[in-house]
This record gives sequence, structure tokens and C-alpha cells, in this order.
Amino acid sequence: MTLTLALALISWQVAVGGPLLAVDTGARHLTRELRTALHSLLLNHLGVGLSDLGGPVPAIPLLFAAAAFAARRDRSAGRARWWLPLPAAVGAAALIPLLVAPAKAWFARPGPFGVPLTPEQTGWYPSGHTATSAVAYGTAALLLGRLLAPGDRRALYTVTALLCLGVGAGLVWSDYHWLLDVLASWCVAALVLAALAATLRRLDRAGGAPTGD
Repeated sequence: MTLTLALALISWQVAVGGPLLAVDTGARHLTRELRTALHSLLLNHLGVGLSDLGGPVPAIPLLFAAAAFAARRDRSAGRARWWLPLPAAVGAAALIPLLVAPAKAWFARPGPFGVPLTPEQTGWYPSGHTATSAVAYGTAALLLGRLLAPGDRRALYTVTALLCLGVGAGLVWSDYHWLLDVLASWCVAALVLAALAATLRRLDRAGGAPTGD
């Protein structure tokens, strides 16, 4: 409920140009001041590199590789629903553009540089790279986490969360997206992953798949 309300609030403010957008301008101003003060090529390249991790490549191939590995492990263990990770990965990959592309077209928000959208552009809100990384890497972590002991699973989830945070930070640092673009996509991804996690738990219990417990 909290995530849904946060997403609705951010979307409303973006649509009407509300006062919450001051968060974006403040974050952009602070980020640019830090970039100027630090004047670090390493940090700038790191920001771009982290941003690139949110692209369809490498996020989607990694998701499919994780799903194939999880399905193979489940099949080796003799699980009836060993194929479950495969449609889960395909569904997650297909869901990303279905959720993001219409929203980008609807809000048609210009990017941090304030340049008007060209006819072929659909807008910056919400962030596609943020959604892609969070949903793809998050789904991969959920599929692999089913196979791990609790401690290893927590470590995997922590690393995945840090990676997704890094992608969002890189996008803001590099002026590729407004902060609220990133936050909205995290809300969307969290809702998708929460639903997927609940579905996987239910199907695993019904099919006797390993849970790592």
C-alpha cells in the first residue's frame, strides 16, 4: 500500500508540475555541485557504467541465464515444476516495456537538461533503465534465491539491491534522469517483485520445489 501511494503521489506531481518536483531540481543542483567540486573522471565513468547496467543488455540476458540455471537445478532435483523459472523470467522481461513505455508516452516528461521532446521521444518518466535493472536483476535473485540457504540468499538479495541502487545513482549522477524518475521505477519494480515472490512461494509449496529453508 505504501509503495502504491508513493507511486501515485509522484506520478500526480509529475503530471501537474507540483511542488514535489523541487526534489528533482534540488537533487540535480546538489549533484552538479558535487561533480564540479570532486572533478573526478573516475566517478563520472563509474556513473555511466552503472547506468549502462540498467539497459536491456546485460540485464535481460542475465535474467534468462539465471532462469535457465534455476530450472536446470530444479529438474536435477526431480521437481515437478522445474520449468517454473522460465515463464517467470519471460513474464518479467515482457512486463517491463508494458509498464514503462505507456507511462513514458503519457507523461512525456523532458529530461534533466530541459530540452523539449522530439517527435520520436516518449519522455523520461519513469526511468526505463531503473525499472529494467530492478525487475530483471530482482527476478533473477528471486529465482536463484530459492536454491540457496537463508544466509546465502540474504547475501544475494543484498548484493542485488546494492546493484540496483547503483544503477539509479548512476543515472542521477550522470544527469540521465531526474531523481523522481528513478524513485517511481523503484516503486513499480518493488510491487512487481513482491507479487512475483508471493507467487513463487505459493507455487513452490504446491510443487515441492526447494526453498532454501
